Amino acid sequence: MAKKPKKEETAKVHKDLEGFKMNIDTFGEISSTFSIDKLNEFLNKNVDDKKLKDREDIEEIKEGKGKKKK
Repeated sequence: MAKKPKKEETAKVHKDLEGFKMNIDTFGEISSTFSIDKLNEFLNKNVDDKKLKDREDIEEIKEGKGKKKK
C-alpha cells in the first residue's frame, strides 16, 4: 500500500504574521520568511516580558521614550 503524500497544513496565526514560515536546515541554520527585526517588533508589541513586569518605567520603555541618544 502506497503512502499518501503529506498535506501541508497552515497554522492559525496572528494577522500580522500571515505567511510566516521557519525552517531549520541540516546544519542547524534557521531561516525564516520574515526578518528578525520584524519578528522582534511584533514580539515587543504583543508579548509582555516577565523580567520587566515589576519595573516602574516599563510604559516609557514600551513607548520608546526611554531610549538614550548617542
